[in-house]
Amino acid sequence: MKTAAANNKLTAKQSTELLASLQARFEQNLPRHKGIAWAKVASKLEASPAKLASLQQMEATGGEPDVVGFDKKTGEFIFFDCSPESPKGRTSVCYDRAALDSRKEHKPKTSAMEMAAAMGIELLTEVQYRELQQVGEFDTKSSSWVQSPADIRELGGALFGDRRYGHVFIYHNGAQSYYSGRGFRGSLRV
Repeated sequence: MKTAAANNKLTAKQSTELLASLQARFEQNLPRHKGIAWAKVASKLEASPAKLASLQQMEATGGEPDVVGFDKKTGEFIFFDCSPESPKGRTSVCYDRAALDSRKEHKPKTSAMEMAAAMGIELLTEVQYRELQQVGEFDTKSSSWVQSPADIRELGGALFGDRRYGHVFIYHNGAQSYYSGRGFRGSLRV
């Protein structure tokens, strides 16, 4: 799968349009990033074409990426997919390559881990997923794969999360499973 992240280049027009979309989303959701100025985020993005290409892929697959934090130690802004439901362009995928290879029939086209790597992003961890749910209500009708511990993967399982009944749940499933209502959410540091 060829992606903009793989090319690490957007045209000037694509960059301008993406920055405008990101700025609009940033300004509409100020509680997600209290104390962070858009000008500083934009400056970092403009200096990071590969990261901007990854954000374009997050946007193109329905993730609605937005700033959710700032790491004072590394000086990086943290973006998460903030779409209300699991990004539509990333559903119907099993967890990883091993899960995909284990399917005998009805294989999905790819896996969450492979797709994230191709986009230049990482799946949210369980902790990050819970942090995201603190700034809004996400996955009330869908679910999203999250990074799964090695010991769970060794036994064939993987984790996913959702929000139901006003609570955030982390569940397990066979890593080879896939559903039209389950995708994955990514994170990117810039």
